[in-house]
Amino acid sequence: MNSVKSRRKIAPATENGDTAEKQDQLLLSTAICNGEDIGPFVRKAFASGKPETLLHHLKHFTKSKESEIEDVCRAHYQDFIMAVDDLRSLLSDVDSLKSSLSNSNSKLQNVAVPLLTSLDSYVEAKNKCSNIALAINSLNTCVQLMELCSRANFHLSKNNFYMALKCLDSIETDFLDRTPSSTLQIMLEKRIPAIRAHIERQVSKEFGDWLVEIRTVSRNLGQLAIGQASAARQREEELRIKQRQAEEQSRLSLRDCVYALEEEDDDEIDETVDGSNGGNGILGFDLTPLYRAYHIHQTLGLEDRFRQYYFENRKLQLTSDFQDRVLRTGGGLIAKMEVENLWDIAVSKMCSVLEDQFSRMQTANHLLLIKDYVSLLGVTLRRFGYPIDALLDVLSKHRDKYHELLLSDCRKQIAEALAADKFEQMYMRKEYEYSMNVLSFQLQTSNIMPAFPYVAPFSSTVPDCCRIVRSFIEDSVSFMSYGGQLEFYDVVKKYLDRLLTEVLDGALLKVINNSIAGVTQAMQMAANMAVFERACDFFFRHAAQLSGIPLRIAERSRRQFPLIKARDAAEDTLSGLLKQKVDGFLSLMENVNWMADDAPQGGNEYANEVIIFLETLVSTAQQILPVQVLKRVLQDVLSHISQMIIGALLGESVKKFNINAIMVLDVDVRLLESFAENQAPLLSEADANQLKSALVESRQMVNLLLSSHPENFLNPVIRERSYNALDYRKVVAISEKLKDQSDRLFGSFGTRGARQNPKKKSLDSLIKRLKDVN
Repeated sequence: MNSVKSRRKIAPATENGDTAEKQDQLLLSTAICNGEDIGPFVRKAFASGKPETLLHHLKHFTKSKESEIEDVCRAHYQDFIMAVDDLRSLLSDVDSLKSSLSNSNSKLQNVAVPLLTSLDSYVEAKNKCSNIALAINSLNTCVQLMELCSRANFHLSKNNFYMALKCLDSIETDFLDRTPSSTLQIMLEKRIPAIRAHIERQVSKEFGDWLVEIRTVSRNLGQLAIGQASAARQREEELRIKQRQAEEQSRLSLRDCVYALEEEDDDEIDETVDGSNGGNGILGFDLTPLYRAYHIHQTLGLEDRFRQYYFENRKLQLTSDFQDRVLRTGGGLIAKMEVENLWDIAVSKMCSVLEDQFSRMQTANHLLLIKDYVSLLGVTLRRFGYPIDALLDVLSKHRDKYHELLLSDCRKQIAEALAADKFEQMYMRKEYEYSMNVLSFQLQTSNIMPAFPYVAPFSSTVPDCCRIVRSFIEDSVSFMSYGGQLEFYDVVKKYLDRLLTEVLDGALLKVINNSIAGVTQAMQMAANMAVFERACDFFFRHAAQLSGIPLRIAERSRRQFPLIKARDAAEDTLSGLLKQKVDGFLSLMENVNWMADDAPQGGNEYANEVIIFLETLVSTAQQILPVQVLKRVLQDVLSHISQMIIGALLGESVKKFNINAIMVLDVDVRLLESFAENQAPLLSEADANQLKSALVESRQMVNLLLSSHPENFLNPVIRERSYNALDYRKVVAISEKLKDQSDRLFGSFGTRGARQNPKKKSLDSLIKRLKDVN
């Protein structure tokens, strides 16, 4: 067949010729052989009006193919004959098989008819059994359904809503779709939503009652939490006190102080609140209704709606003291973000109230009291992880106002203490008075307990002001220690500096300038200032200890004495009053015989009176004044005496003097120098020499007037070594008053007689040079 098909695709041989008819016949034959569409040829024939030509070509093609078909038939004739023979033999076999199948069918029919009758009976019986089984199953289903309904009713009667809902869920899931009774199914479809609505109403009512009850319980809980936080803070304060005592004893080389750290039970509040998971605690704080309501709403598929309802109610209450417990144990009832939103609202309202109240307060104690409560609230909330930065920012914003009010209060208290002071030494009869007024401020100069009664070197102003400053430090530290801050010493130190330099120093200056009436009061004030210097060291140490920083760090940042203005004013006032006393004795210089014929051995009367006064002064002042203060005062007084001696020689009251008067003046200066040297046991050798140096001007002037070579004054080297304290203008003025011709230092600076020797002429020339310089 393949050969036939291949031959069909071969185009028939075309006759030679170029006529159009033959060409069309050739194209048509080729298209038919190749299986192409002859539609175009048909349309062309009819379009040209020659369909006969197309028909002729088709007939011609048919004839040409008939010959090919005959050739093929001839080629397969023998095979066809053999196939016909095979079919005839097969037909006989089929007839035999047909007879055999007919016989077998008859036999099968005879056997199967009884079996079919039995099968029909079996099928009928089986159908009856199936119907009975179906009825039994339906009855079992109804029994189980009734049992579930009974259990649901029982749980509802016991308010066990969750189990009732589980029964309803089981009815809907397992029985509602396969309930055999349509009436029962319709009843269930109506009652189940009604029961769920009833459960929701009951749970919502219980939850509403719980929200009302929890407002009271939450207040008690807050008080408990704040009380425990206060107790914890008190324990921390006691621990810091023990630590300060240990540091102080360590500083004094007493190393036998040992203390232990008491740890706080972090679960104390939790156990007090609810004892166990969700149970009733001491305060009756029970979250079970909340958990139950949330669980029921979860079961009802109303979880989101209940969360929103809960959040809105808590937002209205703004009492989030137990939100952390709901967040941790509520199983997703409230999200962390919602807790933060509630807390932000609550903090915003608290900050607004605090800002308003702080702006109205004009008393430091009120600010401190409110701050104490706010910081205690902050510590309590911080223990549960709530951010309290906004509350602390409010306190920080009013830090300056608080300290300004505190400074104002201290200014009044210090003024009252100074006004009440009589500037008399304190008299202490008992040891507790000494401890309260001296040891508590570390004012003692010795660790040995004195005998009683004890007379302190200071007046009542010192311990009174120390108590005020110490209270200021403690109040400042108390205000700055909110929120668990640790590094606030610099702030406390800044305000302490202001208290000392602006308030205390200013008040002392005012008293010194306006109220000191005599030497005794001035001496007492100077003694007080010396004690205040030790007290200021205590103030900064005390501030460092309360602020929790090592003393070595505080001592490293120590500044100069903050009351230096008052101290200098006190010493200047004392020196001024002593100078007035000394001026009274120096007025006796008017009785000095400046042209004496001989030089008395004992010195002038004023010098003896001054020495007696100074010795009396020292014997009295050394009882209360520190040696360095006494040295500075004596040095100032002796310097004043020296200036007064020079001033007397320069004054108009002394017109002239002779060498005998200068020799007596030399004795006066020696007496004063001897007094200064005699203070070495009380002060020190170096300090005694400094006292003696206060008389250097008068000593050098006397030495120059008594010198046998006064011209050495004009020698720069000798002048720097022996006369460096003298002013050449004073030398010239005083030398002109020396009237004894033989002992006169430089002679007259006026017209001289012919008796002047060459040495006098040279001295006159040098003095003239000094006057020219002048």
